[in-house]
Amino acid sequence: MPLHEGPHQAAERRLSVNPFYGPANPLGDMAEAPPTHRLPDQPMAPMTAHQLVRDELMLDGNARLNLATFVTTWMEPEAGILMAECRDKNMIDKDEYPRTAELERRCVAMLADLWNAPDPATAVGCSTTGSSEACMLAGMALKRRWAQRSADRYPGARPNLVMGMNVQVCWEKFCNFWEVEARLVPMEGERFHLDPQAAAELCDENTIGVVGILGSTFDGSYEPIADLCAALDALRERTGLDVPVHVDGASGAMVAPFLDEDLVWDFRLPRVASINTSGHKYGLVYPGVGWALWRDAEALPEELVFRVNYLGGDMPTFALNFSRPGAQVVAQYYTFLRLGRQGYRAVQQAARDVATELAGRVEALGDFQLLTRGDELPVFAFTTAPDVKAYDVFDVSRRLRESGWLVPAYTFPANREDLSVLRVVCRNGFSSDLAELLAQDLERLLPDLRRQPRPLTEDRSAATSFHH
Repeated sequence: MPLHEGPHQAAERRLSVNPFYGPANPLGDMAEAPPTHRLPDQPMAPMTAHQLVRDELMLDGNARLNLATFVTTWMEPEAGILMAECRDKNMIDKDEYPRTAELERRCVAMLADLWNAPDPATAVGCSTTGSSEACMLAGMALKRRWAQRSADRYPGARPNLVMGMNVQVCWEKFCNFWEVEARLVPMEGERFHLDPQAAAELCDENTIGVVGILGSTFDGSYEPIADLCAALDALRERTGLDVPVHVDGASGAMVAPFLDEDLVWDFRLPRVASINTSGHKYGLVYPGVGWALWRDAEALPEELVFRVNYLGGDMPTFALNFSRPGAQVVAQYYTFLRLGRQGYRAVQQAARDVATELAGRVEALGDFQLLTRGDELPVFAFTTAPDVKAYDVFDVSRRLRESGWLVPAYTFPANREDLSVLRVVCRNGFSSDLAELLAQDLERLLPDLRRQPRPLTEDRSAATSFHH
């Protein structure tokens, strides 16, 4: 969550209240204009409070036109009804809400089967508030397993975690919060994610694990998880170092099993100890729900697990967050039940088709150069062609926003800071019709952009709308 400072003097104002907001008598029932940064002195009618909040939220962007976010922005009405019926159930209270807990267990079992756990019945997993919490839990397990193996040296030795420069910011937070050295494999040339051999070379006796990403947020590409495991197998043969792999499948772990069945990235690789995903991304559920799974009980140290009474029995739990609604877990089970494998395959294939077709339309305009084509994650990134000098990607992003489209423009990290791109995330609900409208709006902007004397966006850090 972002940290917020208190209001500055200029923010000390009151909300304007329309006389029609009075529930019965526009004069007698009018509420006093409430302050914005302190509690009002008096209560007001519920319809008045509702309208005041709703009016302010109209200034937000349209979520369906937000092509920056990976998060689900559309679900069926039936799912919304189920979520409304379960929003008062606290997921942490397993004994009070045993059926909600059972649906969570079923989702874990379904994911263990989907990700080819050696024995889905013995795989260990849990729901989380999102893939960021799931990554934190996976990182904690990696560190604790390393500490157990290094009991003669720890806490004197400093643990490290190897990953690509393109990792989601939650991994940087994990390393900061849990005092782990982050060893980052830089981008080089046209390689925008982790290189398996370079990752293996950064490992030593203090490496708790290597993170491989199935679907980079920078460009939608899959990292080569099988090649990474092979490089670490070779490292073990040479040095005896046995380094586990965690797969951050925030998006790809809910795409690859359905569209790339021959791609080996999951528990079929013995070196993969754990996997996480976001149920609220390509899992097709409103935020926030994530999932963390471990190959077996050995991969998750018992000392990290807490046990609660559940129907007179014992249920292990592992979480950073406590109180949270059961609605998203119920919605995940609904979606698994509703779609099944064939349904998920159809939905993800439709998203990939939209991505690849739209990428082709963008390339055909002639002003842009594709980095990826949406044929892994339904996501593609592109930049301006070398001969385009009148405008840059930040100008394109700003002009598209005038039509309601939220398309992020951002600069790549160290070693490729010269490269600025636009990225389009194609989710369920972003139809081919909407993609056609985006392509038309982009084409309509080009004559004006080409007439510019130079790129007009001076503050690129303020212009970007990319926040992973």
